[in-house]
Amino acid sequence: MASVELRQLRYFVAVAEELNFGRAAERLLIAGPSLSQQIKALERDLGVRLFDRDRRSVSLTPAGSALLPHTRALLEQADDLRHRARRLSGSEPVRLGYVNWLPADLTARTSAVAQLHIDAWIAPSHTQAARVADGSLDLAVCWVRSDDLERHGLRARLIGADRLYAVATGIDTGEVPARDTDVLIDDDVISWASWNMYAEELTRATGARAVRISDGAITGPAFFDHVRRCRRPVINSPKGQTTALPPDLVRREVVAPKVYWTWSLVWRGTEERAGVLAVVDALCDGVGDLGIHTPDAWLPADDPYALPR
Repeated sequence: MASVELRQLRYFVAVAEELNFGRAAERLLIAGPSLSQQIKALERDLGVRLFDRDRRSVSLTPAGSALLPHTRALLEQADDLRHRARRLSGSEPVRLGYVNWLPADLTARTSAVAQLHIDAWIAPSHTQAARVADGSLDLAVCWVRSDDLERHGLRARLIGADRLYAVATGIDTGEVPARDTDVLIDDDVISWASWNMYAEELTRATGARAVRISDGAITGPAFFDHVRRCRRPVINSPKGQTTALPPDLVRREVVAPKVYWTWSLVWRGTEERAGVLAVVDALCDGVGDLGIHTPDAWLPADDPYALPR
């Protein structure tokens, strides 16, 4: 057990959350073969197999499922230890969590104002907001509703926005009205809580059709399988916006309205540390409205940046 490294445990958690070695490697900014070797080394040191994997799928073994919560707890304890040590040394960094999107120029914007630590635990928006509220993070880039901010005692500023598009079969790449699209809504109300809330309101507001699924395929290869089964274009979630499309599928812009998802930078309303507030200003000053306030744009009514209707 002495040979097990915290780095390997973080790799284990990333693969367990993504259930895809390629996506986990991208998230961890390491090469895929290196990640696979590290997981094999961890399995060897622990004496158990953590994943069942073949060419098409990755799944946790019973041992992997049993060890995952303990591994997360251990990593949180290690992060807390570092946090306490840095506070004692006077060099405490600003801890930033995120879901799947960060500004491309994040380092350039913040290097002069604070030491920024990017948290390795990639979690859904509602989880990251709660971690800021309980002090596990100082800042998070996530999707929040006005109600979330009030409930958790958080503040937020707009840091980014994705215009969502649809994925379809066939060769037609023309625009598609939102009412003629499908929106996947997953039965897993924990992992996909934010997307499900957003998607439910999108269907009510635009007439898009809700398609209930139970396989977690809001993103990934299984999402494309749903697209192939649906007869209408399927709106892609923010987590899938940068994924390359298979050659048999096409991208179609959604109009009437243009559908936007916002990214907020959130922090505690009681925050007074100059370093944290300096990072907020460095990342959010000059962002603008990113197109979300044009007459043909749509946001959920409880989005913090939605204009009165």
